[in-house]
Amino acid sequence: MPPSLKRRAMACLVAGVTAVAVTSIARTASASPSPRAVPDSAPRWTGDARVLGNTSADQRVDFGVLLKMRDQAGAVATLQNISDPNSPDYGKWLTSGGFTANYGPAKPDVAAVRNWLGAQGFTLRKTLPSGLYVEVSGTVAQVQKVFKTTVKNYSYRGQTVHSNSSALSFPSSTPASVINAVGGILGVDQGAQIHTTADTLPGPPPGNRYGVQPCSDYYGQKIATDKPKAYGKHQPYAVCGYVPQQYQAAYGESGLIAAGIDGRGVTVAITDAFAAPTIYQDAQKYNQVHHQPAFKPGQFSQITPPADGYSNIEDCGGNGWYGEETLDVEAVHAMAPGAKVVYVGGSDCLAGLDEAWAETIDNHVADVITNSWGNGTDNIDDLGPDVIAFYNQFSLEAALTGITVNFSSGDSGDETSGGTDLASKTVDFPADLPYVTGIGGTSVGIGKRGNWLWEAGWQTAYAPLTNGAWTPTPPGTYASGGGGGTSVIYDQPFYQKGKVPSSISKYFGSTPMRTVPDISMPGDANTGFLVGETQEFSDGTYWDQYRIGGTSLSSPLMAGVIAVADQLAHKSLGFVNPLYYQLLQTPAVHDIVAPTSPIAQVRTEYTNGVDGAIDYKLQTVDVQSSTIRSTKGYDAETGVGSPAGLPFFVRLVAAAHRR
Repeated sequence: MPPSLKRRAMACLVAGVTAVAVTSIARTASASPSPRAVPDSAPRWTGDARVLGNTSADQRVDFGVLLKMRDQAGAVATLQNISDPNSPDYGKWLTSGGFTANYGPAKPDVAAVRNWLGAQGFTLRKTLPSGLYVEVSGTVAQVQKVFKTTVKNYSYRGQTVHSNSSALSFPSSTPASVINAVGGILGVDQGAQIHTTADTLPGPPPGNRYGVQPCSDYYGQKIATDKPKAYGKHQPYAVCGYVPQQYQAAYGESGLIAAGIDGRGVTVAITDAFAAPTIYQDAQKYNQVHHQPAFKPGQFSQITPPADGYSNIEDCGGNGWYGEETLDVEAVHAMAPGAKVVYVGGSDCLAGLDEAWAETIDNHVADVITNSWGNGTDNIDDLGPDVIAFYNQFSLEAALTGITVNFSSGDSGDETSGGTDLASKTVDFPADLPYVTGIGGTSVGIGKRGNWLWEAGWQTAYAPLTNGAWTPTPPGTYASGGGGGTSVIYDQPFYQKGKVPSSISKYFGSTPMRTVPDISMPGDANTGFLVGETQEFSDGTYWDQYRIGGTSLSSPLMAGVIAVADQLAHKSLGFVNPLYYQLLQTPAVHDIVAPTSPIAQVRTEYTNGVDGAIDYKLQTVDVQSSTIRSTKGYDAETGVGSPAGLPFFVRLVAAAHRR
């Protein structure tokens, strides 16, 4: 069954089960009360996992209880009105208090849920200001006793996670007010909450460097005349890594920054797991080396758990997230050197990251939030309805309260391995949420004077140099690319109607669905960013630079661009997707299409980072071997395109002030 039909069939099935349940309750009203199952709380992914055994009864479980919004349909209608640039109410974002008063759960319901949790012996860690989420802690034994389940350990997607092995149930004594208020329980089932960074390179292992000589300072500087030809000519060596001034110039920011339009007065938040202990020193060193403004006192800050508050470090990749944080911080500052940057670190890559993200929204920490991580799928069986509900509610809150939320669209194209496994086609969640901006990736050529030369969708294939020849014949084997495609969860949002071709929106059936990305920025690691980070090498631990990409780069670059636009507009652009789609096929965006002739370059990298031996690969840019293509107008590889310099800022701000 096609996923969209499966989704609708499941909805009907749930509705049918609910009707049967209500009838059953009515018929047995006089019978002894029995436990009530928490809807959709049985994990659906465990059939693809390996059971490792029961979780220790005394192990601590941090989880959360999601409360339902009031009048979610009304909230969506309000958002459509205030985010439509043609509406007289455009830009009238709600305050956090206004959101809570109109759409947050009723205070008596929040109190009832808190009191019930406390009465069960759980520790209340935190309740978010809106009342949408109560953070709780307890032992496995408590969870099993209260929710009538068994918690087991599983090996799943390369990680060890715990999960309830059956549906959670409310005890028979649970007040109806609690049962009716709860929209989901998150964190007991960790399998549905595995997040990974969207990088092609999720942080260099000790001793490895990327972007090594021979490499170019700008596109086309050095030609690999000592290497075999490809596509009839010698190809250029890839850049060593673009630096802030090059991205600023290519995307029209140089003059704005010189005039003081640099994001000042705007706050950008970055969410990731864990926290790099040397991030501030690393970023300041990077600013010094590249002649960028240093962070002023108070311009950079962190919100992180206590030092002993981290968990699942080994399963989550540990200090591999340090490289992600470094990239995000330095990329945001590169594009918005005057903006405040707040780093928010989750306690792990599971529920801890979810909570860090939600708290950033609920506490309105920033005007713009960039997130370079995701779940790698939007399959409801993998995610679970409670996780989807959690992200729906908080992303809707962000949009209503004027917060721009970016999510990386992923680094594996359409997940079909370059079109060889069509059954695996999917998009990344949460990038496909209707109330966030999914940021895709491009490959870009920047010239000697910082001039934008060309830009293509990022879908990379490699042909290594073997015995004096590029093997296999170029383009070679698909490796990575910006994520894109069609959601099977969300119907087409209002701002995409009439903008997205039906061949994309109806890929899985007759109903138009949400598609990603919305807009794109550089993501190809071979036209990527030079970052600086303290790393452990064989000859010591010290700060050094390397080239990196992925849509993990695209998202923070775009966050910096929006910070500058916010300052220029003298207001928060907030939920900006409707504006982006108004710019489609105008001079404000680069309408990216497939290259008319192959674009290729030679990548160099150390074989092992110790003895200095070099490997060479021929990269072909934007290979057209997957189910997503860069075409005129909207496409599922680059969305509406990429910002086209100063016209992008001018038209975005003009649209914001149309009313």
